Amino acid sequence: TWQFFSGQAYFEHRRPCDASTLVKFGQLLGDEGVEELLAQTVNVAVALKLIEPQELQRVLVDSTVQHKAIAHPTDSKLLETARVKLVEVAKQAGIELKQTYAKEGQALGRKAGRYAHAKQWRRMKHTIKRQRTIVGRLQREVQRKAAATLNAVSSAVQQALQSMLERAAQIVEQSGQKKTKDGKPKLYSLHAPEVSCINKGKSRQPYEFGVKVGIASTAQHNLIVGAKAFHGNPYDGHTLAPQLEQAAILMQDTGSKPSTAVVDLGYRGVDADNPNVRIVHRGKSKRLTQAERELLKRRQAIEPIIGHLKADH
Repeated sequence: TWQFFSGQAYFEHRRPCDASTLVKFGQLLGDEGVEELLAQTVNVAVALKLIEPQELQRVLVDSTVQHKAIAHPTDSKLLETARVKLVEVAKQAGIELKQTYAKEGQALGRKAGRYAHAKQWRRMKHTIKRQRTIVGRLQREVQRKAAATLNAVSSAVQQALQSMLERAAQIVEQSGQKKTKDGKPKLYSLHAPEVSCINKGKSRQPYEFGVKVGIASTAQHNLIVGAKAFHGNPYDGHTLAPQLEQAAILMQDTGSKPSTAVVDLGYRGVDADNPNVRIVHRGKSKRLTQAERELLKRRQAIEPIIGHLKADH
């Protein structure tokens, strides 16, 4: 059925493309290309009369966390990964290390996990301190020897070496602190430095590691008219203005733009930042009209849309 829908003339016993092909396609398109695709879906829906243009004026907005494919970031795991990656980039750059600490590094990683499981925190901290010493030594040694070999390697290897040295230094620094420095976010993954730690107030999963994403859909027909990533874990209310601005740009060919936004209580207190949009939430219960009260009952409709987006797309 999917192959027929995609326009293939003959049935084949394999998938039409690899999963990684779709990722590369998205990266080639970039943000503007993906937004253009989304804008065209809105235009087609209006052209086929699946939705009236005036329906685009009322939107539901909510935020979620797009999880990243990373392991749970403990200090011990991050330090061991940093050690392995430092040895790899040093080998690529042709740097000979006095010692790679491969055997001791693996043993320390296992020890730290066992001590944490047994709740022997003092022993665990002692083990992590040794891991931190090893990564610090390797980082300084690679940095000293890199100056002599940088001219002999390609620019890509130079860039990888420099970024890995910076990330290793950051992991060594943050694993020795009880609290983060003001204004300097923690590094939760070596391969995905954009990951943030986001607390959404869920009892079963208090912290989620990923990127905050805003989704906007129409109030009646569940047509997605906006999707935007917000790096750095901003307050939900501060994401509303750029979210509505994106939705207005995507709708511009239809001649409509959002005039009413139905949101949850996480978006309180930003009416002044959005003067041309009526913001509806249950915190304004005494100031809402009867039509707005009815519209507020539709707010929860965006929750399953977000669930399907995250699970199926």
